[in-house]
Amino acid sequence: MKLYQVRKGQFVYYNNELHRVYGVKPMYKESVHLIRLRDLTQQLTKSVSVEKVKPKELDSFVFNHKAYTLSHDRKAQVGDYILIHNPMPDSLDTYSLNEIDVVETVDKQGVVTSNSHGIKHNEYLLMVPGRASGSTSIDYQNSEGVDADNLQDVGSTYNPNNEPFPAIGDIYKNDEGFVAMVVALKGETVYLGDGLELPQEELMKGAKWEFLYHLLDK
Repeated sequence: MKLYQVRKGQFVYYNNELHRVYGVKPMYKESVHLIRLRDLTQQLTKSVSVEKVKPKELDSFVFNHKAYTLSHDRKAQVGDYILIHNPMPDSLDTYSLNEIDVVETVDKQGVVTSNSHGIKHNEYLLMVPGRASGSTSIDYQNSEGVDADNLQDVGSTYNPNNEPFPAIGDIYKNDEGFVAMVVALKGETVYLGDGLELPQEELMKGAKWEFLYHLLDK
């Protein structure tokens, strides 16, 4: 089904690959801002060029170079990734459809994520690392003709503790007091304001940078 009414958060196929709609700005010719899930690169396109896909339990896909399977088998635990597929935010909440976030605390009612979102247990699907038996890959709309290297699952090289990955709109401060926002991501390179480029690992593990907040959380 072609999408002519596109909204933020939808999973879509663009150029045969799985993306998430990061934003829609109708006043521009290429009004749809996409993030390709397998490597977090950005794309701009028109609504007529994308096709909707609705993620469900036992679907699997690569997110930032690592494969995950969506599951309802258990409640999330601290450090797990979740996909907010059924968002029911309160009036003051800022999370939206199909956000991917990391769990920081868990209670009977739900979880609190690394972006300080309070998510009820019926709002998310658990992202279990790897391809579960019986899962369906949704990385490509049509896998025929796809390069064999792209069909292979690539593991993350430096995130053993499931630390949250930098995201567009994240605000960081370095040890010299310089504050900058993540404005773009390409592979494992993070682009900050003022044209600064850093390896993703430096923001996640380096002692020089500290995560402050996400732009939409203020």
